[in-house]
Amino acid sequence: MTTAPPDDQRKLLEVQALDTRLQQLAHSRRNHPTLARITELEGQLKDLNGSLVESRTAVADLKRELTKAEADVEQVRSRAARDRQRLDSGSVGAKDAVALTDEIASLSKRQGVLEEIELDVMERLEAHEEALTKVTAAYDALAADRDAAGADRDAGWAEIDAEAAAVTTERNGLAEKLDAPLVTMYERIRAHQGGLGAAALREGRCEGCRLELPPGDLAAARAAAPEQVVTCEECGRILVRGA
Repeated sequence: MTTAPPDDQRKLLEVQALDTRLQQLAHSRRNHPTLARITELEGQLKDLNGSLVESRTAVADLKRELTKAEADVEQVRSRAARDRQRLDSGSVGAKDAVALTDEIASLSKRQGVLEEIELDVMERLEAHEEALTKVTAAYDALAADRDAAGADRDAGWAEIDAEAAAVTTERNGLAEKLDAPLVTMYERIRAHQGGLGAAALREGRCEGCRLELPPGDLAAARAAAPEQVVTCEECGRILVRGA
């Protein structure tokens, strides 16, 4: 038979209340409202990141394509310029002059085709750069919202942690003053009963499992010596009488 000072048994309910508050704080920390918002925003960022990568890749590819198109146009222009310089110098014969003239005409047509290609690439690049700007702005806005939600979460956690630290200090200080075997018994029961190790006996009912004690058990509990530690036959929790 376990015994403990009646006053210690009653104070055990204060320890239980503080332990319950710690459980509530832990639950609040795990389920802080900002966590769902952060998860939502991170999911949106992940989805948008795919579009961002695709857009950046398209812009990079088009820039390379434009560089090549510009180089092709410049190569034709340079070749035509050299031909005109030779033709204008008057140092070539009639046959070469005809050949140069034909080549210049051909290069002119080729340049026109290449410039159309260059223009098309420039227009597509401009469109993709505009799209990239919009996607980047949307991504940055979501990231800012996510960071703001993270700051709110951290502030909320800090507040919860501060209260939990204060409650823990109060709880441990109170528990240290109680009968050690009683506290050990309470901790063992609490570990197996969802965090509730002691409950008041009020109006014939266990406040732990919320069940009324059978008449025989109730009579035995009331008849037990004040220092005797009584437990609920239904849930096994310590029943605190006279609370």
